[in-house]
Amino acid sequence: MTINDSADALALDGGIITIRPTRPADQRALAGLYEDATPDSLRMRFFTRPGSAALATEVGRLCRPESAAHLAVLAVEGERLVGVAAAERTDDTGHRAELSLFVAERDRGRGIGTLLLEHLAARAHRYGIAELVGEVLPDNIAMLRTARDLGGHSWSRFDDGIIDVGLDTLDPDAQDAVDLRDRTAERASLRALLSPASVAVVGAGHRPGGVGHETLRGLREYGYHGTVYAVNHSGRPVAGTTAHRSVRQLPPPIDLLVIAVPADQVAGVLADGAAVGVRAAVVLSAGFGEAGERGRQRQYELVRFARDHGIRLVGPNCLGLINTDPAVRLDASFAPSAPPPAGGLAVAAQSGAVGIALLDDALRAGHGISTFVSLGNKADVSVNDLIAYWYDDPATRAVALYVESFGNPRKFARTVRALARRKPVLALKSGRSDAGQRAGASHTAAAAAPTATVDALFAQAGVVRPENLGELLDEARMLTDQPLPTGRRLAIVGNAGGLGVLAADVATAAGLTVPPGGAGNPLDLGAGVSPADLAAAAAEVAASDGTDMLLLIVIATRTNRAAEIIAALASVVDEHPGLATAVVLVGAEAGPRLGARGVPVYDLPERAVTALAAAAEYAEWRRRPLGGRADLPGVDTGLARDLAVGCGWQDYDRTAAILGAYGITILPAVTATSATEAAVAADRLGYPVVVKSADPELVHKTDSGGVRVDLNGPAAVRHAYRPVAAAGRPGSGVLVQKQMTEPVELVAGIAHDPRFGSVVLLGLGGVRTELLGDRVLRLVPMTDLDAGRMWRGLRAAPLLTGYRGAPPVDTVALEDLLLRLGRLAEDLPQIAELDLNPVLAGPDGVVAVDAKLRLAPVGAEPDSLLRRLSAAEPPGKEPS
Repeated sequence: MTINDSADALALDGGIITIRPTRPADQRALAGLYEDATPDSLRMRFFTRPGSAALATEVGRLCRPESAAHLAVLAVEGERLVGVAAAERTDDTGHRAELSLFVAERDRGRGIGTLLLEHLAARAHRYGIAELVGEVLPDNIAMLRTARDLGGHSWSRFDDGIIDVGLDTLDPDAQDAVDLRDRTAERASLRALLSPASVAVVGAGHRPGGVGHETLRGLREYGYHGTVYAVNHSGRPVAGTTAHRSVRQLPPPIDLLVIAVPADQVAGVLADGAAVGVRAAVVLSAGFGEAGERGRQRQYELVRFARDHGIRLVGPNCLGLINTDPAVRLDASFAPSAPPPAGGLAVAAQSGAVGIALLDDALRAGHGISTFVSLGNKADVSVNDLIAYWYDDPATRAVALYVESFGNPRKFARTVRALARRKPVLALKSGRSDAGQRAGASHTAAAAAPTATVDALFAQAGVVRPENLGELLDEARMLTDQPLPTGRRLAIVGNAGGLGVLAADVATAAGLTVPPGGAGNPLDLGAGVSPADLAAAAAEVAASDGTDMLLLIVIATRTNRAAEIIAALASVVDEHPGLATAVVLVGAEAGPRLGARGVPVYDLPERAVTALAAAAEYAEWRRRPLGGRADLPGVDTGLARDLAVGCGWQDYDRTAAILGAYGITILPAVTATSATEAAVAADRLGYPVVVKSADPELVHKTDSGGVRVDLNGPAAVRHAYRPVAAAGRPGSGVLVQKQMTEPVELVAGIAHDPRFGSVVLLGLGGVRTELLGDRVLRLVPMTDLDAGRMWRGLRAAPLLTGYRGAPPVDTVALEDLLLRLGRLAEDLPQIAELDLNPVLAGPDGVVAVDAKLRLAPVGAEPDSLLRRLSAAEPPGKEPS
C-alpha cells in the first residue's frame, strides 16, 4: 500500500469497508459522525461531553494533511462514514504516537475498529512510528476489547483512573489473530456467493445454446435448493422458471446474480442488483480486462461499483461456479458436462478451459468436488479469498488451483502455507519459461527469476506443484480423501513383471525407495495368478512394516479373470485404510476407484507412481516442524537503514558496512587507484593476493578480465593493475585482498521483487552454479529451520558434510549467514540485489570474498499481513 492510497477490506460480517486517509472534504461527514453519536459514546471518546467548538477542533485536526507527525484514516461503507482513527506523534523523531479511535454507534461489533487500527498501524510503521498508545476509560469495554483482539504485543496499564493501551505497529506475533479475522470475514463475505438462498440469471434467453439459457438449465437440472429467477427482455418464463424483464422487478432479497449479457450492459444490471440488495454476482460476460484499454476501464468501474455497494464479484469472463453441498446443489456455470459428484476437492481456475478439464476428469474418475470457482479475470474474488474460505470449510479436504498470475503473492505464500498444514494444496502455474530473464544480471538476480521464485514459494508453502495438467489431475485423485504416505518406501505387487520394473524405475527417479522384499519387490506373480493368490500376496505386503505405500498392478489377458482380481484386491485395500495405495489396470475396463475407500485406478504405472511420489513429498513436508523466528544477536537495523540510502550499486566500503550491521563479514579489501598504491596494499596484507576491479557495476569480473589471482609479489601486482582497472569504469581503481582458499566455494545473496518480496539464495559457487543450476531459494521471512533446509537442498550438499574424507564445512556458520541475510532482506527491502560471490566455506567457518549490493526505491508493495481485498486499480496504474 502506498502512503496515500485507499484499500478495500472486509468487516467481520462480510461487509466491504474502504479504508482511506482523511481529506479536507471529509469535514462535514466527520461532523455528522459525532453529531449522530450518543452522549455516552462521546464521553467514552473525549472523557467529557464535548461542545460544538471542541468537536469542530477535533474535525479540523483529523482533516489535516497526512505527515510523519499526523495520520488519520477513515472507514467508509458505500457513501457512509462508519469510523475514524488517528495517530499524533508527540515529537518529530519519536517512535511513539498517541492513538484515537471512533466508530459509528450502529456499526460497533463488526470489527471496523480493528480494521482501522490495523491499517493505521501499517501506515504509522512506514513513517517510523513503532508504537501507538491511547488512553481509555475503564468502562469503555468495546475499545479495550478491540485493543486486546489485535493480539501480539499489545499492552494495557491502569493509572489514576485511566487505562493506557499500546500496540506495536509491526508485530509478526499478531499474524494468527489477523488470519483468524480474515477467515471469519471471508466466510461471511462469500456466503451469498457459494451458498445463496436465491439466484437470478440475467440474460437467460429462450433459445438453447445461449450462455444464460444453459446456465439456468444447469441450475434447474442439478436441483438447486433455493429460489431461481430468470431475467430477460420478454419477461416470459424460461425452462419452467419464473422470469422478469428487469432485475429491479425481482422480489428482494436476491443473494446472487448470474450475469450473461453483453459487456456494455453488465454495469446497468449490477446497478439494478444493488437496488434490490444483491450481495454477490458472477459475471460470465467477456469484454472486460482481457479486451484492451476500454475493457480494462469497464472492469475497473464494475469492481469499484461492486465494492461501493457491498457486492462480491466472480469474473468477469468466467465459466461460473459450482457447490455440490447436498443442502445447496448450486450449478451456476455453463460447463458442458453434468456437475461431478460431491466430494472433498475444491477447485479454483483462472482458465475456463482448464476448469472444464478438471470437472471432466472429476466426473470420469469419480473423485468428488466440494466447490468449483472459475475466476476468469479475477477482478474481485481471488485465490487468496478462496483459500481463506476453504481453510475452515468441512466439505473441502484438498484444494486444486490453476493460476496465471498472483494478486498478492506474499499473502498467498503465508495463507496457502497455513492451509497446506491442514489440507493438501495442488497448484498449476502457467508461464514457467525464463525467457524474459534479464540478460547480464548478477548470479543472485538471475537465479531469482520469476519462475524460480514461484518454485521457491510453492516449495516453502508445501504446495504440490505438478508439471502439467495431466499430473494435476492424477495427483488430485491421490491427495483427495486418501491417507498420506508414512514414508518413501514403495512396495509393488502385480501380475505384470515388465510394468512392475517400469514402475520401480519411475519411483527411484522420483525420489522413492523400492526396498527388496522377502519374495521380491517388485513382486511379479505372473499373468496366470489366481485372484485369491494375488490378493493374499498383496495383503501380506500391505501388512509389512517395511511398506509405506502400495502399488497394485493388474494386466488383463484372455486367460485370466481381471474383474475377479480387482474385486479381490478391493477387499485387501479396504482392510488397510491407513496405507496409501494406487492401482494400475491395463487391458480391461474397471471403475475409476477401487473398494469402499475409493483407491484411485490409473491406466499407466508412470501416472500412479508420480501421484504417489507427490503425496509422499507433501506428507514429508507436513511432518516437518515449521520453525520459529531466529534469535540473531549483533544486528543494528538502525545503522543499516541509515547507510542504505540512495540508489544504484554501492561501493565496497559501504556494502561492507551495511553487511557488518547485520553481523555479516566480508573479506577486508583495500581500494587502490594506482599501481603503486596496489603494491603497497599487497605488501601490508601479505601474499598471495587477489587484485580485482573496484567498479561496483562490473557484473562478471572474471569473464571481463577484472580479476587477477595468485599474485605473489609487488611486481606482479603492479603488472596486473592496468588491465584489471581497465575492465571497470575509468577512475574506479582496484581492490586488493589477501587470497583465501577453502574446500567449498558457494554463492549466496538476496534478490528483491516488488510483488513477491525478497528471496535469499544459496548455490554452488563458480561456473558450476550456471552449468549445474544447483541453487535453492527461500522467501522471507525465514524461520530458524529454513537455513538448514537450504544447504541440505543442494545437490552438492555432500560436499559440505565431508565428501570422500574431506573435512566437513562449518554448517552452523553457514546457517547463521543465511539467517542474517534473511533478516537483512526482511528489514531492508530497498536492497534490490546482493551478491556474495564467492563465499568460501570450510571447517573453521565461512567468509564472503566479494560482495555487490544494489539499492532501489521501495514502491507500492503488497503487505502480506494487512487485510485488504485485491486492489481495484484504474487502467494504466500498476496493481498494488
